[in-house]
Amino acid sequence: MPPLMIFAAGLGTRMRPLTDMRPKPLIEVAGRTLLDRALDLGHSAGADPIVVNTHYLGAQIERHLAGQDIAISPEPGQILDTGGGLRQALPLLGPGPVMTLNPDVVWTGPNVLGALQSAWDGDRMDALLALVPLARATARQGAGDFALDGKGRLTRSGNFVYAGAQIIRPDRLAEIPDRVFSLNRLWDLLIAEGRAYGMVHSGGWCDVGYPAAIPLAEAMLHE
Repeated sequence: MPPLMIFAAGLGTRMRPLTDMRPKPLIEVAGRTLLDRALDLGHSAGADPIVVNTHYLGAQIERHLAGQDIAISPEPGQILDTGGGLRQALPLLGPGPVMTLNPDVVWTGPNVLGALQSAWDGDRMDALLALVPLARATARQGAGDFALDGKGRLTRSGNFVYAGAQIIRPDRLAEIPDRVFSLNRLWDLLIAEGRAYGMVHSGGWCDVGYPAAIPLAEAMLHE
């Protein structure tokens, strides 16, 4: 099964004041932390190994994960962003492709990581991103991220939102000279080559990025 990287190093600035004393992945939605919800998806999809990166209040996340078979990729100095963080964690993840997951999202419906594995075609794809239509993107602030062509390939700007889960080959991260960078840099390389694809998640999705989104996520889960 593919390895999984959970991005838990962010500063959680949009979630203040809830993140003044705890990292965003440890905020609870319907009585369960966002990080545990992400781990549930990973375990259910058979991900092995699972790696979590840490930066802001990282010791709290490490204590929360103590005794579990989860590898930690600490970023104690400068936060590395998603691209730099994934590249640093590669020795723990092993050879690609790898799955990545943003924990500040609540899902309903099929396990998105399992669905990505089922839809993955390594002959055509170097990246497969989970998407949700902007009209179904609960608590999303802002415009869409991507469009899809007739073959399911990604193009920039459109009415689909990146849902925070993907399978990606990390090999080309080595071509990016910066230490700190977003995975958008790698996506742009793969989009230009026609090797980045999208998969539309069929269930519910809520971006838990700011405090007012928490009751929206809980209402979605209740439904």
